[in-house]
Amino acid sequence: MSTREKLLDSARYLIQTRGYSGFSYADVAAQVEVRKASIHHHFPAKADLAKAVVEQSRGIIGEQIRMMESEAFDPLRQLRGYTGYWEKCIADASAPFCVAGMLASELDCLPEDLAESVRMHFRDLSRWLETVLTAGAQRGVFTLKSAASVEAESFMSTVYGAMILARAYGQPDKFTQVVEGALRRLLHSDAAAAATH
Repeated sequence: MSTREKLLDSARYLIQTRGYSGFSYADVAAQVEVRKASIHHHFPAKADLAKAVVEQSRGIIGEQIRMMESEAFDPLRQLRGYTGYWEKCIADASAPFCVAGMLASELDCLPEDLAESVRMHFRDLSRWLETVLTAGAQRGVFTLKSAASVEAESFMSTVYGAMILARAYGQPDKFTQVVEGALRRLLHSDAAAAATH
């Protein structure tokens, strides 16, 4: 792993656990065991480092969107993959909260270009979820009670709310309980019956 990748991993974890205001280059330098000057070489300012972390997450969403073009695309598997990723990360504390979620809670204090990157993350995620839900409804997997865009943002809000709940209670299983309920509400009755067998 390159120094740049190590810096990104360190910043990601620090943002997830402390927020933007709660970490400094000194914290990153200590974790990665480099001098602060080395960090400045890759990322001139703290906002540049945080933005690179957010852009890395946006890149992952972009990959997921491209994967949806394959014939093997399964809408339910996509949603379960998304929620399952966070379920694992919360349970083993490897990523206890979404980096964009943590940054969004401090949006008014962030430099504008970083704040815009955070907003774009949520727009990308919302668009991906809308596409997954639309495809699922067309295939009879999901039953949407509102427009797909509204359902997407409702589901996204549920996932982020479940992260907060798990963190507040210190109980990772709270995330699973809330998200499973949201998935059951989306499933078409035939798909829900099949999913329980």
